[in-house]
Amino acid sequence: MARKTYEDLRSARWYGAADLRAFGHRSRTLQMGYSREDWNGKPVIAIVNTWSEINPCHTHFRQRAEEVKRGVWQAGGFPVELPAISLSEPFQKPTTMMYRNLLAMETEELLRSYPADGAVLMGGCDKTTPALLMGAASMNIPSIFVPAGPMLRGNWHGKTLGSGSDTWKYWAELKVGNISERDWEEIEEGIARSPGTCMTMGTAATMMSAVEALGMSLPGSSAIPAPDSNHSRMAALSGRRIVDMVWEDLKPSDIMTEGAFENSISTVMAMGGSTNAIVHLIAMAGRLGLPIDLDRFDAISRRVPWLADIRPSGRWLMEDFFYAGGLPALLGELKDLLHTDAVTVSGKTLGEDIANADVYNEEVIRRRANPMSKQGGLAVLRGNLAPNGAVIKQTAMDPKFMKHRGPAVVFADYNDMAARLDDPNLEVTPDSVIVLKHAGPQGGPGMPEWGMLPIPKKILEMGIRDMVRISDARMSGTSYGTCVLHVAPESWVGGPLAFVQDGDMIELDVDGRRLHLDVSDEELAARKAAWTPPQRKFERGFGAIYADHITQADKGCDFDVLMGTMATPEPEIH
Repeated sequence: MARKTYEDLRSARWYGAADLRAFGHRSRTLQMGYSREDWNGKPVIAIVNTWSEINPCHTHFRQRAEEVKRGVWQAGGFPVELPAISLSEPFQKPTTMMYRNLLAMETEELLRSYPADGAVLMGGCDKTTPALLMGAASMNIPSIFVPAGPMLRGNWHGKTLGSGSDTWKYWAELKVGNISERDWEEIEEGIARSPGTCMTMGTAATMMSAVEALGMSLPGSSAIPAPDSNHSRMAALSGRRIVDMVWEDLKPSDIMTEGAFENSISTVMAMGGSTNAIVHLIAMAGRLGLPIDLDRFDAISRRVPWLADIRPSGRWLMEDFFYAGGLPALLGELKDLLHTDAVTVSGKTLGEDIANADVYNEEVIRRRANPMSKQGGLAVLRGNLAPNGAVIKQTAMDPKFMKHRGPAVVFADYNDMAARLDDPNLEVTPDSVIVLKHAGPQGGPGMPEWGMLPIPKKILEMGIRDMVRISDARMSGTSYGTCVLHVAPESWVGGPLAFVQDGDMIELDVDGRRLHLDVSDEELAARKAAWTPPQRKFERGFGAIYADHITQADKGCDFDVLMGTMATPEPEIH
């Protein structure tokens, strides 16, 4: 492989020219206390850091950024830390999904407008990971992802707690009086014990694993617990590796190939991963012009077994998964289903990366001969209620609902649901199908994680903990239950979900991949003709830009102006 020379680097345009503007770049770098020897003849490595004081998943990133810099210096690079917007899943409203594309755009433009030769992408909290990868893919300079890693296991009265999953579980028990307010406070105090992302197989763990399988982070990096000293060493090693990647000119487009995306999707299915991965991976592939669609996910799910026994679908947590061998061990069980010739940031193939991997706990990571299920975790549904598709996590639902028919109980929006759900007079039974409208990309706005619709209190009091629920929203990867999500087109833009009425019969057939509204085409057409489109929510600012350019869930919810591989010119330097 031909290696670049200094003159080939982007940063040489800023630092290497013999003109007045380059004088300014050099003198201002000297102003910051650097010596000429710090940058002269070296690649500039942009460390895109999504740390903030309101993102608990990334509270260790200040230290990790210093460790990345240590690795960059060791390898002969010049590290420059560039802060980027921090998408904090617990705090940012209405949803971090509304701002994923903003971070993707910021990442791309940071890397383009500054003298970056390579990038270290620091993320992990749900939407941060795909946003960073989307921006890096569009910019297409050598890049490596440093995952935040999962937090430690939670604990309450000797019971292991999993973030998100046990929140929903014990909230239901509190509502019906099975635990006390003091119990609830103790759970609150014990469920999140360290820096890092959710330690269940939520969206954060799913996407960090998916990116490792995609080849964009170092082998074995995605499951390292955030407080583990291995995580510090991984950060420094990533800093060292990116310098070589710059000289090798190993770019995202060389790694993020169609085969690599299939590896990533296979990983999501084998781990019982989050439904959010579908939206994010479609968006990431769209930045490279790759034809990854819903049908690809469903086809892979049908042939890839579910092997990782991790909550909410299973029993264990990401800390256990790491000790059991981590992602290389799981991928080792899937070798014949993977494109092992795919190149990774290591400079080797995926097959070489996992050649010596082994499973150390066969309860946590099942062997192929003993899968949790012969099919993967997610299924894609279609029918007259979701012409462009909907998704469900089949591994996290009550199996009795795999085939179900019941009457709709419809809520116009989230506020309507919050006001009426626990009304004792609500006409709802355990067989009902709860429907939430106006929770999609436009309707939410931002397609919030409202899709694990709460179960009415009077149903909970019967001892029932699952029902069929349908919406155009997403749900947290830490959630569980029979929740049909991402219904496309969404109700806000006139998708069929907009026309469902109380009492309409809805059929769900997961094995048959079918979601059907038992209403005639003629009746649906009449309801659509009488429908009034809702009023636009934003007339200015980012909300207006979002409304003008967001695509539907089946297209990845990217901005239409950010998709594709059309060339963007390098900045002129004058």
